Amino acid sequence: MSFLEKAGMSVLRSFDPETAHGLALKALQAGLAPVGQPVNSPRLHSRLAGLDLPNPVGLAAGFDKNAQALDGLARAGFGFVEVGAATPRPQEGNPRPRLFRLPEDRAVINRFGFNNEGADRILQRLAKRPKDMVLGLNLGANKDSADRADDFAEVLRLCGAHLDFATVNVSSPNTEALRDLQGAEALAALLQGVMQARAELARHIPVFLKIAPDLTEGEIGEIAQVAQAGGVDAIIATNTTITREGLKSARSSEKGGLSGAPLFEKSTRVLARLSHLTDGKMPLVGVGGIGSAEQAYAKICAGASAVQLYSALVYEGLSLVERINRGLLELLDRDGHATLSDAIGTERGRWL
Repeated sequence: MSFLEKAGMSVLRSFDPETAHGLALKALQAGLAPVGQPVNSPRLHSRLAGLDLPNPVGLAAGFDKNAQALDGLARAGFGFVEVGAATPRPQEGNPRPRLFRLPEDRAVINRFGFNNEGADRILQRLAKRPKDMVLGLNLGANKDSADRADDFAEVLRLCGAHLDFATVNVSSPNTEALRDLQGAEALAALLQGVMQARAELARHIPVFLKIAPDLTEGEIGEIAQVAQAGGVDAIIATNTTITREGLKSARSSEKGGLSGAPLFEKSTRVLARLSHLTDGKMPLVGVGGIGSAEQAYAKICAGASAVQLYSALVYEGLSLVERINRGLLELLDRDGHATLSDAIGTERGRWL
């Protein structure tokens, strides 16, 4: 991490977390945020559900909810970027404060509640997106919607023409009863509507499904079956957790979804279980607790074709993307793998 990045992050930590987040986005928009250098190596190229990624390190949804900083993010070295979640209508979300740093745990708790400017406003920015980035949108539902399942399809119909992929997010813990849509029957019906909306687009794009880490083995198995039957192209494992084991920070009892380092093992076990249940045939994205090249590599060896970051950026800055990609090349050398794809799923068994 450069001196400039360290100084900038020190300044941001003097603000409350949500204000700091907003300032970081503004710095990206203005081209002032320090970022690492893109790592260009064919050994890191990854193929995810038909998408060609220059490297496997993506940005998770939630960092840029309203697609405000696409140009800055395109320069940050990510292999792919996911923005949102977007809902059909603008939504304030839950009252502030709703974002909390847990520095002793290298973690974050949020209870945003799908706050965003609405699909129409986000669409205007997506239409001006940089063309050289792989860009996806996290689809959400309005809290007061009469038909939440249809909300996902509505956002896809509106924004799909400007996307490379879309993610069905039924795993946020911050919208009441949203996780109920992970049940087999409800999920199958929701996916049917989303796939119908995709069929109406002029260009076919892959649809991903983002699931929670707080699932039983039986529930993971049901989701895997429904996802495969419903035409899902990849599963993102996982969203934030509602559990709080072993935390040390003062704000650890705040309500909301916990992300960051404490989520690493739980989310990786869900990932490995999905890889096992689908015999490695369902493309997977590993998310949860990644703060180093070693942790990104562990997700890949557990079965992920790509990974996503968010919370670690709060503590490590955007140069973390470069450091992880360079570290991945060293780990491939260590283990004698010619390319990243050679490592996928090679250590799945240790997580089962």
